[in-house]
Amino acid sequence: MGLLLLQSPQQGLLKAEAYVSGMTLTRLVQGVIFGVVLAGPAVAAQKGGGKHAIVSTLLRVLGILLLITAYKKWRGADDPDVPPPQWLTLIEQATPAKALGIGIGLPLIAAKLWVFTLSALATIAAAQLGQPASAIAFLLFVILAKVFLWLPIGMRVFLPKPSQPLLQRVANWLTDHNREIIVVISLVFGRWFLASGLSGLVP
Repeated sequence: MGLLLLQSPQQGLLKAEAYVSGMTLTRLVQGVIFGVVLAGPAVAAQKGGGKHAIVSTLLRVLGILLLITAYKKWRGADDPDVPPPQWLTLIEQATPAKALGIGIGLPLIAAKLWVFTLSALATIAAAQLGQPASAIAFLLFVILAKVFLWLPIGMRVFLPKPSQPLLQRVANWLTDHNREIIVVISLVFGRWFLASGLSGLVP
């Protein structure tokens, strides 16, 4: 969606920056709130010598959700977290303020984004890195999760003319191969998260 906003004929750069900034802000707020919530159970689990049950549960849920997504995409079914084309058209014509609101709201209504964020927070909490190191670890998670959204924006800022045809080709390629990309990524990470979550059940 970030590339779609970036290619918008009017204020595309501002709308893309607002959208990604909104998503980043929501992730940071989630990190502050749920990082504190998960820190207590993580300490108790660490003292008990067992693997953090919350981590295992979240990883299993995320793995199952991703595998379901891969199956639905492989069968040609729609992903409930992907907005319909009509909505995307409205987003393309939105103002930067509306793009910011969408960026803030999307991580709050997309189930996979919720579980992905909570899994990262629970894993960091269970690692018992200490408050400063845990904050840095989550910040790195947020940066890595958004790097492919910020990268095109950076190219547009520093290389405005040369980047336009390249970004357009990338956007077209991603649109044409959207189904295959989602299937592969969902399968790989779904199996990985599910296996990691199940390993927490083994004494």
